[in-house]
Amino acid sequence: MTPTVETIGPAAARRAALAAQGFADPRPSGPPTRRHLARVLGRVRLLQLDSVNVAVRAHYMPVFSRLGPYDHALVDDAAWAHTARKPRLLVEAWAHEASLVPVEEWPLLWSGAFRDRWWRSYQPLVDRHPGLVDDILAAVKELGPIGAGALEKALEAPTRPRPSGASWWERSEVKRVCEYLFGTGALTTGTRRHFQRLYDLPERVLPPAVLSAPQPSAEEAARTLVLGSAAALGVATEPDLRDYYRLAPAHSQAAVADLVESGELERVQVRGWDRPAYRLPGARVPRRITGRALLCPFDPLVWERARTERIFGFRYRIEIYVPEPKRQYGYYVFPFLLDGELVGRVDLKADRAAGVLRVPGAFAEPGVDVPRVTAELAEELQVMAEWLGLDGVEVGERGDLAAPLRRIQRQRCSAASLSAVSASAGV
Repeated sequence: MTPTVETIGPAAARRAALAAQGFADPRPSGPPTRRHLARVLGRVRLLQLDSVNVAVRAHYMPVFSRLGPYDHALVDDAAWAHTARKPRLLVEAWAHEASLVPVEEWPLLWSGAFRDRWWRSYQPLVDRHPGLVDDILAAVKELGPIGAGALEKALEAPTRPRPSGASWWERSEVKRVCEYLFGTGALTTGTRRHFQRLYDLPERVLPPAVLSAPQPSAEEAARTLVLGSAAALGVATEPDLRDYYRLAPAHSQAAVADLVESGELERVQVRGWDRPAYRLPGARVPRRITGRALLCPFDPLVWERARTERIFGFRYRIEIYVPEPKRQYGYYVFPFLLDGELVGRVDLKADRAAGVLRVPGAFAEPGVDVPRVTAELAEELQVMAEWLGLDGVEVGERGDLAAPLRRIQRQRCSAASLSAVSASAGV
C-alpha cells in the first residue's frame, strides 16, 4: 500500500525551515554561553568558512544571527582550542565548502560519499613529488601547528615569485600539497592566527574516540549526512538535502530512497514546489515565527540561492565578483529577516579605522511595512555595530531604506547628545 503523501502550504514549509535553523528559539536573555552555542550548532550542524572580512568573518555571523551579541571567543575556543574543561567541539574540514563541523562527524567526511573535490587537481603534483608529502607530514609532526609559509622556510622549499597581477590561487608547491593533505584529511587545522590556517596532524586535534571510530561506507555516511541535512533544513527537496554537505547525486538519491523506505524520512508535497520534498517525522512547524536577524551571504538559511527563492520569494545573489557599476545592491549584502520573512537587504562594511558600521545601501522588499522594517533594521544594525566593537552606524545614499534609516540615526544621535548634556549638567 502506497503511503499517503501530505500536502502542506509554502508558509508552513517556510516556518519549518526557520524552526530547523533555530529562528523559532528565543535569543538568550543574558550573555550567550557555550550551552547556547551548542544549541545553535545542533541546529545548523556546520559553519561555512570564508576569507572575506569586509563586515565580519562568515563563521561568526550565523551564531550572532541566532543568539545576538556574544563573545567571539565562544566560537574560537570551540573550533581551535581544547582543554579538559572545554573540549574542542568543532574541526575544520571540507563539507559545504571549507567548514567547521562537529568533531564527531570527522569519520563521515572521508567516506567517498561526496562530489569530486577541487584538491583532486593537485594529485599530479603529489604524484610527481611524493617525497614532498613525506617531508611536509614530518615537519608538521615536529613543528605544528604551522602555516604554509613557515613550512616553506623550514623545508627550504623554493617558491616561485608571483608575476605582477597574479591571482591568489597561484600558490607554491608546498601550499598546494598542504591543501591537498588538508582536503584528504591527512592534515587538519590545529588553530588559526589572523585567520591563517596552521596545519596540524589529526591525531593532535581530534579526540582518540573519534580517530578510532570505524570508517563508514559511502552509503552509510550518505544516510547519516542526509538525516543531518533534513534536521537542519526542516523541509527540503533531494537536491537541497544533497547540497548541505555537497554529496554526490547518486549517493544522496539512494540515501533518500532508503530513508523513506525505512520511515526515517517522510515525503511531503509543498504547494508550488515542482519537486517532491522530505522531512523528518515529527519535524517542528511553529504557528508563527517572530524576531529579527541579519544574515550573511554564507548563512545556511540562504546559502542555496534557488532554495532561498523558492521558500522566501527572495532572489539573492552575491555580487562580490560583479564589477561595481553593474552591482544591483552592493558588494557584501545581508538579507534582513523579520518575523519569518525576508523583508530587506543591506550592503554592509565594518570600517574599523573609522569605528563605524557603514551601510552603503539599504533596500526594502516589495509590499513590506517600510516604517516597521526601518525601525527594526536600525535597531539590529546598532546591535551588530556594538557587537563588532564599533561606535555607531553610518548610512549611505543607495536604496529606498537609506533615507528613513538616516533619519533614525540622526534622532538617535540627537537623543544621545541631549542625554550627555543633561548628565554633564547634573540633571
